[in-house]
Amino acid sequence: MKLERDDDSKKSHHALRPRPAAASSNSGAATVSFDYNAPADFFAARSRKGGAMRYRRFETAAEAIRFAIEELPTPMLVGVYLQVEDERFDGDQIRALYDSAAYPFARATT
Repeated sequence: MKLERDDDSKKSHHALRPRPAAASSNSGAATVSFDYNAPADFFAARSRKGGAMRYRRFETAAEAIRFAIEELPTPMLVGVYLQVEDERFDGDQIRALYDSAAYPFARATT
């Protein structure tokens, strides 16, 4: 987080306030241009048996997203990430991509 000084910062050394961060390239606004057809690398921080990180390659990001949301238990989304081109997406971002209107597959019924 970057800080900037208020105009009256000379009066007090406590006059620093947070400056809003620029939108990251994988924020919600970027999902509009997300390529669901790009190859994707999926990393799970732990396996069901508590082992080391698991890796799985998918032909498309859409397949990786479907796997993460529809096949993994929800608690396992903590600590996972999806690598698509030069961008990384955590569990919450993967959920947002799944929920996006641009997601190309039919969603599972609960």
